[in-house]
Amino acid sequence: MNKAKRPSIQRLALLLFVVVPLAAWMLVKPVRVLAPGLVGMACGVDAPVCVDDPQRLQAANGLYAEAVTFVSQAIAPLQHPPRVIFCSTEACADSFGLGARSAVTVANWGIVIGPRAWKSYYVRHELIHVLQGQRLGVVRRLFMPTWFVEGMAYGLSLDPRAPLADPWEAHRARFNAWATRIPRDQWWQEAGKL
Repeated sequence: MNKAKRPSIQRLALLLFVVVPLAAWMLVKPVRVLAPGLVGMACGVDAPVCVDDPQRLQAANGLYAEAVTFVSQAIAPLQHPPRVIFCSTEACADSFGLGARSAVTVANWGIVIGPRAWKSYYVRHELIHVLQGQRLGVVRRLFMPTWFVEGMAYGLSLDPRAPLADPWEAHRARFNAWATRIPRDQWWQEAGKL
């Protein structure tokens, strides 16, 4: 009986440890933030910043450092700042599945910044999503009202664009109104009730 079970256990192990990760890598491109070197990204030694153009590493490091400091001081400390992938080309952005988006946060694993998003407020915006995931939980963040998730990111990142395209401006206004009614030290507790 044990011999009959071995092939099925081996098949299950092959499926779980080889096929599923390989399929995720091929089909769910944002997962690539977990191992950006495998798609040609240059990452700093022991640094969470990766770039497709090594000549732009200093600029990317500056944007990252400013955003981490801003979010940690202006909103709340990040428990663990994530890896950030800075793409200077559309080909790089496409390799991480960015599509029409300027930037994306992948759970709390990492952030992909596309060529149009090399601006401090974009990086802050995405770090705010990471902070939301850290404070509220990644799964919980997925089911929170969009006005809160995106409104907070647009409102607190100091995004200078005004007005934003619909529905983002309405989300920012609704979050700002909510934030003026709730003491800052109670934001996360109250957000958990939404």
